[in-house]
Amino acid sequence: MPKKADSGDTTAGLLAYLFGPGDRDEHTDPHLVAAWDPTLPCPARTPDRMTLSTLAQLLDAPVDALRAPKPAEHVWHTSIRNAPTDRTLTDTEWAKIAAEMMHVAGIAPHGDEQACRWVAVRHAPDHIHLVATLARRDGNGPRIRGDIPRMHTAARAFETALGLSPMSPLDQTAPRAPATGEKEKATRRGLTEPARATLQRAVREAAALATDTADFLTRLRDAGLRVREHHNPTTGTVDGYAVALPGDRADHGTRPVWFSGRTLAYDLSLPRIRERFHPTISPADLTRAHTRIREAAALLARAGRTQGAGDVAALGDLLTVTAAVSPTTVRDQVRAAAARFEQASRAPGTRTLQGTARTHFKAATRALEHAPRTARAGGAPAVLNLLIALIEAVEAATLTRAPARTTTPPRTVRVTPAPARGPATPPPTTAVPPRPPTGPHPAPRPGPAPGPTAGPGPGSGRSR
Repeated sequence: MPKKADSGDTTAGLLAYLFGPGDRDEHTDPHLVAAWDPTLPCPARTPDRMTLSTLAQLLDAPVDALRAPKPAEHVWHTSIRNAPTDRTLTDTEWAKIAAEMMHVAGIAPHGDEQACRWVAVRHAPDHIHLVATLARRDGNGPRIRGDIPRMHTAARAFETALGLSPMSPLDQTAPRAPATGEKEKATRRGLTEPARATLQRAVREAAALATDTADFLTRLRDAGLRVREHHNPTTGTVDGYAVALPGDRADHGTRPVWFSGRTLAYDLSLPRIRERFHPTISPADLTRAHTRIREAAALLARAGRTQGAGDVAALGDLLTVTAAVSPTTVRDQVRAAAARFEQASRAPGTRTLQGTARTHFKAATRALEHAPRTARAGGAPAVLNLLIALIEAVEAATLTRAPARTTTPPRTVRVTPAPARGPATPPPTTAVPPRPPTGPHPAPRPGPAPGPTAGPGPGSGRSR
């Protein structure tokens, strides 16, 4: 699985780290497994023939030869790692992987003698590092836009060819995961999670409840976040935002660490958040929320994949707010469920957020703002009914996201009381009503609606 490429301006410094002991002596037997020149000596195993400084100079030679100004960040760096359960690959296998990755990334196409210079360094059994300098020997720059998605596609082919654990495709809608440095910083500060994770959750909760841009920004500030607005220089309107946690600072404490919405998650940019806004409705309580969720679940079950995108997004907002107002005894579990649903409900950027059930879900979200007051008034049964209704809505959403659609309604959890004693009421049928007769003979009476039973949606693959 290729990791997102970094860029830098010091080739020698990066090589010193890769061939060194590491931050915690985790680097073992660092050595070259491949390079732009197959005969290149390894600085670690043949230091009498090649030193790190010489290797850095060779890599930088095309950059230094440029007649144009030297690129500000000319060093390209990424890592490729296999699963902990996979077998240990040989240096020869890693060398083949490295050369193919350089080819698909556009840095060193096969057979291109003018391509960029690069090396592959291995200092652990399960991964390699790729380092390249972004200047071709003909004086041009490489075309590397979209390098990581292409490398992920190549990685899927290697998983099949080498019998490795299959990974999920690259999810370009996923939230940005905290980097290693962010995790280490959180540990030093005694925090339970990195600042990025805290901000993602807080911004998502504010977006789920906000009715307009001003309300959204106010909710962020009320949540204790630092907020920086970006205004259009022509119209003066707000067209972006950034958030920071109080106390999270960089550059020796001289400035806050800001995260724009787009860097937190694909759907947390201001334009995407504005798609979620819905006018304020009249106050409601949990019982009304329960009713609206059931109505929305029925509508969502009948919606198509495209039409249901807005419904699923609104349901994700509802789950987020439900987690925020849930009793403390189950809040962590509901938050985890909301996070899992958000991952499963992502849709490509070409979809629309309109949907038949969207209004009902947004109405239920507003109602949940009164949940703490309702709970203090003894609303535990209402909370239970709400959670059961959410299960039904999620099941309906699963059917909406499935690749094949059927007319079979979703399986639901029965929560209505048993009917009073008396004649049994026949159950409702899902058959299509008969058309009026068009000839001298009456139309036949319809039987049960045939068709396959809807199965579960596609499983979520592992990613790393």
